Amino acid sequence: MIILGATPIGNLGDASGRLREALATAPIIAAEDTRTAKQLIRALGIDAQPQLVALHEHNEEAAAPALVERARDEDVLVLTDAGMPTVSDPGFRLVQAAVAAGVAVTCLPGPSAVLTALALSGLPTDRFAFDGFLPRKGGERDRFLQSLAREERTVVLFEAPHRLAESVEAIARAMPDRRIAVARELTKKFEEVRRGTAAELLEWAQGGVKGEIVIVIEGATPVLADLDAAVAQVLRLKSAGMRLKDAAAEVAEATGHPRNALYQAALTHPPV
Repeated sequence: MIILGATPIGNLGDASGRLREALATAPIIAAEDTRTAKQLIRALGIDAQPQLVALHEHNEEAAAPALVERARDEDVLVLTDAGMPTVSDPGFRLVQAAVAAGVAVTCLPGPSAVLTALALSGLPTDRFAFDGFLPRKGGERDRFLQSLAREERTVVLFEAPHRLAESVEAIARAMPDRRIAVARELTKKFEEVRRGTAAELLEWAQGGVKGEIVIVIEGATPVLADLDAAVAQVLRLKSAGMRLKDAAAEVAEATGHPRNALYQAALTHPPV
């Protein structure tokens, strides 16, 4: 069986009883960093000497088939350096290969930077999306954030501390009035969560922030929820003197409805 083990993201006290048991009994541990896995075993006071196999982003695809075959007969515990395997960490390809081969996969739930930051953010938690790390290059990052401007769900992102100020400034440009929360060093001694608009947090971010960073961004407020309301807005703009094509484009930008769909619907819709 493949066993995905969530490891502490900072505080060793968050290691679950099930994780401790698996660390003590699993004959094979596939770890993102075998040195980190050894340190975790020692830090938890566990007397075990499993076979440690490296499983990271550079070798996962090649290593997965052999690990899956071994998992037919014995447990293979999968660990990343912190948090849940497969979530912006190695493990997905291994799980995918195991599922395809009919090998059982289970999970030992535990710490998650995504859910911890979301819960602490003070932003809506009923619907959210996780989008991993922000793009590193400025142009790609700006385009990515623009694509999030219409996202109505709360969005959770990872960021490196040395890029935080640039990213907060980019969020301020793309979504100037949107509330965000920046969480760092979650579960650790110097845990900190800053809340406000990106513009309000920019000076703090520019001052130099250290540690593991999670950014949570408030979702967009729905402007026009359904197609009929959007078409009615197109017709109102047309009645005010705007060209139908331009009106459809403006409403499409505001609502996310396809421009051509709005244009065609407005052509056949009775005037308002």
